[in-house]
Amino acid sequence: MANTTSAKKATRKIARRTIVNKSRRTQMRGAVRTVEEAIKRGDREAALKAMVRAEPELMKAAQRNIIHKNNASRKVSRLSHQIAKLAK
Repeated sequence: MANTTSAKKATRKIARRTIVNKSRRTQMRGAVRTVEEAIKRGDREAALKAMVRAEPELMKAAQRNIIHKNNASRKVSRLSHQIAKLAK
């Protein structure tokens, strides 16, 4: 358990940030899930629309250190390739 005043304050701050970050992570995962579901259905139009929402979500999450920037870029790249495959 934290002993110093500053350590106690840090613990409180971490608890608040955790709640915010969990919310953002959930929102990001939901956006990615809608793209994946559209790809699974083979619905290219819906996948493109969902991707327009998911890409900024991923990049914002990377910017805010919720996920690593390379992880976000990799997800965007893989989803884009899967959507491109649907056109064939």
